[in-house]
Amino acid sequence: MNYRLILNIAVHLLRARLKQTIVAAAGVTFGIAMFITLLGFMNGLNDLLDGLMLNRTPHVRLYNEIKPVENQPVNLSEKYKNATNFITSIKPKDRGKAIYNSKTIIKVLKEDKRIVDVAPKVTTPVFFNSGTIEISGIINGISVTAEEELFKFSDYITDGNIADLEQNNSIIIGSGLAKKMMLEKGDIIKVTTPKGNLASLKIVGISQIGIAEIDDVMSTTSLSTSQKILGESTNYITDIQLKLHDISLAPQLAKEFSTQFGVDTIDYQTANSQFETGSTVRSIISYAVGIVLLIVAGFGIYNILNMMIYEKMDSIAILKATGFSGNDVKWIFLSLSMIIGIAGGILGLIFGLLFSGIIDTIPFETASLPTIKTYPINYNMLYYIIGITFALVTTVIAGLLPALKASKIDPVEIIRGK
Repeated sequence: MNYRLILNIAVHLLRARLKQTIVAAAGVTFGIAMFITLLGFMNGLNDLLDGLMLNRTPHVRLYNEIKPVENQPVNLSEKYKNATNFITSIKPKDRGKAIYNSKTIIKVLKEDKRIVDVAPKVTTPVFFNSGTIEISGIINGISVTAEEELFKFSDYITDGNIADLEQNNSIIIGSGLAKKMMLEKGDIIKVTTPKGNLASLKIVGISQIGIAEIDDVMSTTSLSTSQKILGESTNYITDIQLKLHDISLAPQLAKEFSTQFGVDTIDYQTANSQFETGSTVRSIISYAVGIVLLIVAGFGIYNILNMMIYEKMDSIAILKATGFSGNDVKWIFLSLSMIIGIAGGILGLIFGLLFSGIIDTIPFETASLPTIKTYPINYNMLYYIIGITFALVTTVIAGLLPALKASKIDPVEIIRGK
């Protein structure tokens, strides 16, 4: 079989029906370009939302939750422990929010090879006072260095510098809280703790997470400042936040650390299950729409090749009469579809990259996401490989049935019919 001759014939057939060839190739080009653009945009959006979640969420969080004692006295009794006991009016046990022996726990966790780093935190509800205005909120006392390294908190500071938290009696407040209380950087805000302690803190920055419910109540101080306004010692820690090398281990490690240290734990998947579900659904929709576009383009190629066979019956008969086998004719028409697929696929990759680049430059500025300036695009090379592979497979399958039909044509019947 002379592959060069077969390819030459295929090219001449394509040139003979140039308009239909261009339409078929344009269908493949459009399908791949839209597949890559849609997938890049939707996954860029997923990365953005996942970033908002993961950048501010520890993979595993250790804390103490106020809850009833699991083993009530009646269940410990030898007489009643094997019976079915109905207990009402159970009061939660006040074991305090502080994690017992937190310094030792942090030391052990820092030595664990599976953990990137540890960020201790103090969380407490407070009242913010400015003149006659009083608003309930939350103060997060953070280890400035660890918080910045693990969660990039500075990305969410719209005015000020995270390093200023190292100053005594300094605070960064949420943008919603600043608007409500008409405060700005450099002002003094008074804070009342649950124990009635009153403290005056200097605002050194404004933060904006992008979630209104958080920005309206959240503020951030250094770990030492939060411990001081609460009147607690330097051992007082309410949360221990962990970042892992392998985030898939988060559920497993959460259970392990809960048992090992006798504290409550929660992993990021449990804390953000709705985000995970949303990302999965958006990815499925993106792939489904892109694949449908390529299948539709495949039907276009099938129809064009089918019509070409009917119109080129004489040519096929002459080819067979001059010594071309059915297999040769089959490869001629398969070559037609592959040329369309390759040409359309390469152009689709180029236009997909071009469209993605255009979207990536469109301004996207919103008050809820201050760090985002343009629409998000994911330029993952995998999408381009999937696109060109699926395009080639689709066009080959679309050309296979017409090629098999052409290979079975009897030249004697065609010539006799003429």
